[in-house]
Amino acid sequence: MKYKSQQIAYAYFICAMALFAVQVLGGLTIGWIYVQPNFLAETFPFHIVRMIHTNALIVWLLLGFFGAAYFMIPEESEREIWSTKLAYIQLALMMIGTLGAVAGYLVGIHEGREFLEQPLWVKFGILVAAVIFLINISMTVLAGRKTAITGVLLMGLWLLSLLWIFAFINPENLSLDKMYWWFVVHLWVEGTWELVMASILAFLLLKLTGVDREVIEKWLYVIVATALFTGILGTGHHYFWIGLPGYWQWVGSIFGALEIIPFFMMMSFAFIMVWKGRRNHPNKAALLWSLGSATVAFFGAGVWGVLHNMHGVNFYSHGTQITAAHGHLAFYGAYVAINLAIISYAMPLLKGREPYNQVLNMASFWLMTGGMAFMTFTLTFAGVIQTHMQRVLGNYFMEVQDELGLFFIMRFISGTAVAAGALLFIYSIFVVRRREVVAPGTGNAAPAKSDPLPGE
Repeated sequence: MKYKSQQIAYAYFICAMALFAVQVLGGLTIGWIYVQPNFLAETFPFHIVRMIHTNALIVWLLLGFFGAAYFMIPEESEREIWSTKLAYIQLALMMIGTLGAVAGYLVGIHEGREFLEQPLWVKFGILVAAVIFLINISMTVLAGRKTAITGVLLMGLWLLSLLWIFAFINPENLSLDKMYWWFVVHLWVEGTWELVMASILAFLLLKLTGVDREVIEKWLYVIVATALFTGILGTGHHYFWIGLPGYWQWVGSIFGALEIIPFFMMMSFAFIMVWKGRRNHPNKAALLWSLGSATVAFFGAGVWGVLHNMHGVNFYSHGTQITAAHGHLAFYGAYVAINLAIISYAMPLLKGREPYNQVLNMASFWLMTGGMAFMTFTLTFAGVIQTHMQRVLGNYFMEVQDELGLFFIMRFISGTAVAAGALLFIYSIFVVRRREVVAPGTGNAAPAKSDPLPGE
């Protein structure tokens, strides 16, 4: 680790992993409630547990992005972070707001808007933290070397923060409310977060493969252009049924379908860079998570998104278990996995360990990814049956839910695998201290170690 201020990322990653554990355990609890609907009904009702599950997901992903920025930008800008004190104040604000929001949920204080349930004072706290972050990072970048990676990362984080302002608009008209709501939710996950994901992926591939920066930056520019071109108007695929004009059916369907392009390019980008790579980096876990993130994001956000978001299909499938299948695989591939990739890369450097391929970490990848894939297929089959029974045959919602019991059990089993994988990842990152290097076999004659790149 070349710059002392990169150590800021360590505190962010600790908090992110704590909330990651809360998120997956909350999800596991929800999965069991689907099997046993009265479980914890009097103590922690379903909607409260779900709010904690989804809010913990969003906050830990943001903390991961912030931590990644504090780790990447000193190396890219070739200078220390402008103010380490401001970085820790920002983290404290984020954690106070998160704990305050959870405490409010437990006593019934929330705004009732899905994903934006936070009380107003928490929203202001998040905005202040975002402003502190932007000032800190922008001052660092402006005073140092400018690269495409820092430019794209900054653009994504600035747009992400500006879009948060729409969270404060809460009109009484339900159509307007949902429109502003999508300005935050959709333009985050299918716009600005894609820029952050692409920049982190580019940084990791630059370090792990040794491909020329110029080649990586060309790919990055094309991915960013396609992500913005398709993602902004692709928001229209959420406007079908909330009262906006009918032309959004076609605009949303066409541009929503094109949103698969940047994810396909990111997957191609990752594999081509590894294929052209000139070095055999010893941190195999970081490389596995990087390739896995691009691949699963393509299927979860791209393929499942296209299948689900055409207005002719969405008319029947909207709000069924198909939506849950798409949402789970897309979030896992695009944002959970890329966060775990940068954490897998950064933590050995932050903790001063020997380079190692992290066997337990890689085991956690297959456990989580396998569980998430099984959950996606389970929810997709359940959603198809639900769509037919509920939307075509006209059966009542609760009657259909009773018929899906077997799928809910299968979903809980796959969720158990995901939760076990997540806890194994956290253990492998923070607890294991001995070297984990598996010697190359006959099928991989390349050396297990390579010369470190500058900054490692």
